[in-house]
Amino acid sequence: MERKVIDKVQGFRTRDGAGVSLVRVLGHDTVKDFDPILMLDSFDSTNPDDYTAGFPMHPHRGIETITYLYKGRMVHRDTLGNEDGIGDGEVQWMCAGSGIEHEEMIPPADRMIGVQLWLNLPAKDKMSHPTYRNIKKDEIEEIQIDGGFIRLIAGNYKEHSGFKGDHLPLDYYDIHLEPNKEFTIETPNDKSVMIFTLAGDVYVGDEHIEEKTAAKLSNGDSLTIKNNDKYSQVLFMSSDKLEESVAWAGPIVMNTTKEIQEAYADLRNDTFVKEKIDFNA
Repeated sequence: MERKVIDKVQGFRTRDGAGVSLVRVLGHDTVKDFDPILMLDSFDSTNPDDYTAGFPMHPHRGIETITYLYKGRMVHRDTLGNEDGIGDGEVQWMCAGSGIEHEEMIPPADRMIGVQLWLNLPAKDKMSHPTYRNIKKDEIEEIQIDGGFIRLIAGNYKEHSGFKGDHLPLDYYDIHLEPNKEFTIETPNDKSVMIFTLAGDVYVGDEHIEEKTAAKLSNGDSLTIKNNDKYSQVLFMSSDKLEESVAWAGPIVMNTTKEIQEAYADLRNDTFVKEKIDFNA
């Protein structure tokens, strides 16, 4: 059975961090429909003033943040002691788990284009050990397809394997399609599948999906993406629905209000981060 579009979301322009201009596509209002993906922020700018203020040190708990930069650069630092940068075509994958503080600073580039996802953690993993991993360009396989190619950011595609996180499974592809081409992906029927049009418009069935739009898809064993007369770049994400309660306050996502209150009490009492490196030591 072919998957069809059951929901589409176009984002709105906002500012976050110390004043970074971005498009927020998924958020509080889309949690149920796009489960387990909580948030999707899209970046696309040729003006460094839009983003060089960056995201100064801030906390997270209960989620994984996955940042994919197709173009641009980002420098990460966290309370585990990690200091690292990613560039064109690379990924930073952070599991906040029981609690981490990090900063993401963004140097000027000719163009910054990419997305950040928040992937929910199952209740049993909310207080897991925090981790950070970068995925460099030479670790991301480019797979040729008819009319384009796939960058395998994470998970599996046919016999190909990419990076795998420690918690929820995630197949994450960056699909590039030449004009007037189409591409079919076989999908397990029960997976939660969405796409995001990073560049260009596409069709799924008769449904037109404009650039910078997230589309949630019905159950099915295949998905066909059709291009129009322009080049397109589509991000594909497939994971498992959690169908768990979500309590979300700022940078913290748990399952109950009580857990949120405990997290903010930890912040006030300086007990939020369970393992902390003193950068000034």
